[in-house]
Formats: sequence, structure tokens, C-alpha cells
Amino acid sequence: MKMERRSADGPVISGFAGRGFRVDENVYEGLLISPERADGWAPSPIGELGEADLAPLLALDPPPEFILLGTGDTLVRPPLALTKALGARGIGLEAMDSRAAARAWGVLRAELRWVGGALYPLG
Repeated sequence: MKMERRSADGPVISGFAGRGFRVDENVYEGLLISPERADGWAPSPIGELGEADLAPLLALDPPPEFILLGTGDTLVRPPLALTKALGARGIGLEAMDSRAAARAWGVLRAELRWVGGALYPLG
């Protein structure tokens, strides 16, 4: 039996640089990433995070299965109101520290999953 490994198109997080994430030839301290593009992100404080902060990801067509939320150096729970609002749209929210979210992004995209990522800066 022959197995083929598929690779996804789109931006790839290739590592960390200072407080940020290396994507292709750029470094972003805060990062919004989708299968289509990567952009710098200056989010609200985690306790105030809302749908408006994630608007570019919520505008994807089709919508993402879920959003990986990297909360910085440690896991911080996002506001319950945000989790519920995304759930009402049929979009999950998976919170983890930003390094774990960056690694999960690569694994999920290699599986061709249609997800979004919102990563707070490191340290």
C-alpha cells in the first residue's frame, strides 16, 4: 500500500522570533492566520476579546471549523460570551498557549482542515 502525504496551500508558521511568529518571510508579534493569509494582529486584552477582534477569520467563506486561540505564554480562558457567540455561528474556539497553537496550526493544515488562528504575542 502506498501512502501519500498531502500538504496544504497557504501560510505556514515556521518558527518563533522574539515575541512573534515566523510566517513565510515575515515575523508577526500578534498573528491572525487563515488558510488564505497571515496578518499582524493587535487584539484587545484577552478578558475583553470579542467577535470584532476575530472579524477577518469570521469572514472566511466557508467559515472556519474552529479558531485556535493562542493566549500568549500561558493558557488563559477566553470570555464565555465569545465562546457562546462563536458556538452560535457553528464555530468552535480552542484556547491554548500560543506556542501550542502555532504547532497545532501546522498539524491541522497538513490534514487540510479549514481552521483559523488568532495568536497573542509571546512573553
